[in-house]
Order: sequence, then C-alpha cells, then structure tokens
Amino acid sequence: MGKHDGCCTHDHGHNHSHDLTEFDGKKTVILIGFSTVLFFIGVIFNEALHNTPYSIGEYGVFLPAYLISGWSVITSAGRNILKGHIFDENFLMTLATISAIALHKLPEAVAVMLFFQVGELFQNYAVGKSRRSIKSLLEIRPDSANLKTDEGVKTVSPDTVKVGDLIIIKAGEKVPLDGEIVLGKSQIDTSALTGESIPQTVQEGDNILAGSINQSGVLTVKVTKLFAESSISKILDLVENANTKKAKTEKFITSFAGYYTPAVVFLSLAVAILPPLFLGLGSETLTQWAYRALILLVISCPCGLVISIPLGYFGGVGNAAKNGILVKGATFLDTLTEVKTVVFDKTGTLTKGNFRVTDIVTDNGLTQLELLALAATVESQSNHPVAKSILEEYGKTVDDSTLENYQEISGHGIVARVKNQRVLVGNDRLLHLENIPHDQEICNLNGTIVHIAVDGQYIGYLMVADELKEDAVVAIKQLKSKGIEVVMLTGDNISVAQSIAEKLAITRYQAELLPEDKVNAIEEILGQVSSEKTKVAFVGDGINDAPVIARADVGIAMGGLGSDAAIETADIVIMADMPSKISQAIAIAQKTRQIVWQNISFALGIKGLFILLGAIGLATLWEAIFADVGVALIAIVNAGRVLRFKS
Repeated sequence: MGKHDGCCTHDHGHNHSHDLTEFDGKKTVILIGFSTVLFFIGVIFNEALHNTPYSIGEYGVFLPAYLISGWSVITSAGRNILKGHIFDENFLMTLATISAIALHKLPEAVAVMLFFQVGELFQNYAVGKSRRSIKSLLEIRPDSANLKTDEGVKTVSPDTVKVGDLIIIKAGEKVPLDGEIVLGKSQIDTSALTGESIPQTVQEGDNILAGSINQSGVLTVKVTKLFAESSISKILDLVENANTKKAKTEKFITSFAGYYTPAVVFLSLAVAILPPLFLGLGSETLTQWAYRALILLVISCPCGLVISIPLGYFGGVGNAAKNGILVKGATFLDTLTEVKTVVFDKTGTLTKGNFRVTDIVTDNGLTQLELLALAATVESQSNHPVAKSILEEYGKTVDDSTLENYQEISGHGIVARVKNQRVLVGNDRLLHLENIPHDQEICNLNGTIVHIAVDGQYIGYLMVADELKEDAVVAIKQLKSKGIEVVMLTGDNISVAQSIAEKLAITRYQAELLPEDKVNAIEEILGQVSSEKTKVAFVGDGINDAPVIARADVGIAMGGLGSDAAIETADIVIMADMPSKISQAIAIAQKTRQIVWQNISFALGIKGLFILLGAIGLATLWEAIFADVGVALIAIVNAGRVLRFKS
C-alpha cells in the first residue's frame, strides 16, 4: 500500500507516515511525554518562572518543550516553503505558535504543538488499524514452495516455479501457486481469500488457489500458473494500489484545502492589521487584534477535516476487505451508494454453474453411451461448465486424438471433426446457424439443452440442469429491500431463464443473449437511467462477462478468484462465491459515505462557529486549541466506526 497523504498537503510534497509498520510510535510517545512534563512544570510554576529576570526561567522551560513537540512541524514547514508549497497545516501551526511566542503566550504556543502531535498520534493509530484490515490480505503472500525434483523436495521461491512443476503442500502450509491436485485429500482454509470461514474439502482433480491454507493432509499439486500470473498476485497488486483511486469527496476536500488555507492566513492578517488602523494604533489595540488573529489561525487548521475524509474511505475499503469484498478504490465506494439497478449474469453468478446431465435423448439409431461419448470427445477441449458436466457424466478418459479442426463459436457451441465426420455440439442457435433439419419442438424444451449433429444430420440431445446458489433468493430480497431494481441477463434459453427468474422473483430478464448482446442490453439499461447520480452495476463471473463488467458504472466480479479477466476488469471483486455480498458491499459504501459527510458537516460547523467567536473576541486561544484538537479527534474516532460497521 502506498503512503496515505498527510492532511492538507495531498498534493504538496509533504507526507505523514500513517503506516504503523513505518510509524515510530514509541519514539513519538516519549517525545510527547517529555514535552508534556516540561509543559506542566511551566504551567504549575508559571508565575515564579515569569518573574525571573527577563522571564528567562519561563523561556527556559517552555522553549525546549516547544521545540521538542514542534520540531517536525517547523522543519516540514521550512522544507515545503523551499519547494514553493507555503500554505499547509505545518505553515499554519508554525505561524500561529511563533506569533504566540511574540505575544508572550508561551504556554499556548507549546499547547498548539503538543496537542497537534497528540492528534497526529491518534491519527496514525486509527489509520494503522484500518490499514491492517487491508494488509491482512498481504499476509497470504506465500514465502516459499516445496518443489518436487528428481533429487527430492527442495524449498524454493514461488517465483522460480514453472507451469507443470509438481509442488508438495504439507499440513499447515500456505498454498504457494495455483494448481491442480494430483495426489492427496485435505481440507483447505480459504478465509483469507474469500472471507468464508468454513473449510473446503479438496481431492485429486480439484483446483486449488494460492493463498489458501492446507489444514490436514499432504497434497501434491501440479502448477497451472506462474506466480506472477496467479490470482493471488493480481489480488495483492490490487490491494497495494487500492487507495490510488480517490473518491470525488476526497478530491473535493483536497482542492478545498488548497483555497481554504491561504484564505485563512490572509483573513487572519486582515483581522490583525485592519481594525487597529481604523480603531487606533495603541499598543493595547494592536495586541488585542493580533491575539484574535492568532485564535483564527489555530482554529482554522483543516487538519481534522482533511485527515478524517480519506481515513473514512480507508476504513470502508478495509471493512470490505475483511468481509471478502475487494474494492479497488474509494471512488467505487462512492459510486456504489448511487446504484439503483443491479444486473446479474445467471450462470455461475445466481446459479452454481455445477451442471449435471439429467437426460440423454438419441435419434437416428445411436445408443445413449455413443451419443454421450461423441459429445464428450468434442467438449474435451472446452472449459465451459456445461462441457465439464458432460465429461463428468461420461466418466472415462477421452481419446481426443481423433478430434480435429476444433472451433468454438461464442454463444452457440462447438464445431469439430471427429474421425473425419463434421460434428456440431451446441444450442439450438447453432442448429439454425448451420441449417440442421430438426423438429421444432426440441427448440422449446425446458432446461439447458445440448444438441448434437453429425454431417448435417441431427442425432440427439443432452439435457443439463443447474442449481440456484444457496443465498441467491436472500440476495435478491436484500437488494429489493434497498429499493434497487434487479435485472437478469443470460445466454440460456427462455424457458430456463423464466424458471430461474420465477424462483428469484425477478420480473425483468433477457434470455438467449450472446456476449455482445449483453453489452447492448447494458447499454440499453444505462440509456434508461434518468439521472447522473443513478448508477448501474453488473455482476458476472467469467471471461465472457468481462466486456459487460467493463461497460457498467460499477463492474463486480463474482467468485472472481477463478477468472483473471474478471479480476482485471472489475471495479469490485467478491472473493466468496456469494451474491448476498453485493448488498453487504452497498451497505458498507452507504455507511462510509454517511460517516464522511458527518465529519465534513461537524468539522466545518464547529470551525465556522469558533472563527466567528474568535473574530469578535468571545473565544480565547485555549478554547481555540481545545476546539481544534477536539474536532480532529472526534472526526478520527467517528471515521474509525466504518471499520467496525457490520451490515
């Protein structure tokens, strides 16, 4: 994760180190403690110290306390001035405290710096707490892999392992690379990846993802992806860069601070200079208005405001990560709060995508086994869930040596040559595309139907069934309860779409869509949006959905760990395969925005009140100091509520 920019100076070259791995908390606490001791000695014995010759005792106690607590602020102000960046919180603090010393308000000068450092300490702690939730994902980065070689098992870096190599994963170890289990059975903990606490049972033939933890048996895994190309690497990269995409509110506050800070400085100068010019030039009048200007400088520092806004978004991203929802930036949290329509893909998103063959119907004299074997041969090169279900039903090793001229037609099916015969395996659109004679009745069958034709002659079909995900019904109810319209898009036939839509109480759906048709459907839905603040989200699960995910206002990848294209294209990745997480993500986004605007309203309101009171002489410097620190601390604590929020 890149450093979180310091308050008031997001674009001005000054960075507070908010990462607790870099923040030296002990050193800061010691310095604050030493300065606090000197401060209280000075306050308790202030009269005696003040009455020493030339107040040397007072200066001897308060100046060291001032320099200890304020040195980092003073030097930062100096560095930024040399770079041409004058107006920031460091400049305000330095100007205010030097002015206080000039007016012989030494305790107040020390208090400004001391309480500022206390605020910074709380800020670092709060940001670090939020960051640790996000960085917990980084802890799943595997450090080593047990590579199986001719000489035995060697411990190597995951970066050096190649596709096809065999690795050994012992009980209690992290899975270092994506792969397929070739030997062994175990339970794996995927909670760091998905937020799902229930372990999964895996065995030979199952895929396993880097970042999981092997809980029991020893597994031998054949590596299917290089470490740099693995799902976990892509996720880690996204996590490390999640704070680079700022929300509109963050950008507004950064821009606001650029105008607000110099305005405050010039207003303070006007308060110090103009009234004495018009009311008289007596030394008492000068001191009085200079003091009021000083109050303005102290109370006006927008630190609490500018710290708490990114901290709020940071907490929102951290809370989402803790719940297995990877948000690629604060800007997408903001957009989620404006979503009024959620469009779902069906297969693998609302349904399990675990197809199984429920019926085999033959024509033209073939047996069921012969039809199934032919379909399995053609589907052996496909990764589609339907193809996998056919291979699973066949249950034998497929001899693909007879398979030639394999061609996958998106949204239709497969055309190939098997033993010099031209074989078609696909949906009814493929039959019509290839002008295969068939009974019209089979086009109206309920369910997912895989038709087979050989050399232009129809020879039968396989019926394949899918199941709803356990939380799909709840997911749709939750979204509807928030006033969000739900739409379903699917490439499946109309009867299947209608059946699923009825079970989920979805009234608006489109069926028999090619990938490009889904893009057109999203374009149509986006075109119906009545306001710029009404957004459309699309939820999909695979490569075919990538173009639609990219086109929507918010693209959400469901179970995106299995699809590189989904991870790269989506704005939000639901790492558990649960559609109910969509509603949870929206709830976190809404809570984040609510708290951010609470902080903005509270900080501006309190500061505005005390600026007015200070300008007319009804607020002292002490009240200004405590009001400024209070605003900052309350805003920081309030922002921290985002991380603890449970939807």
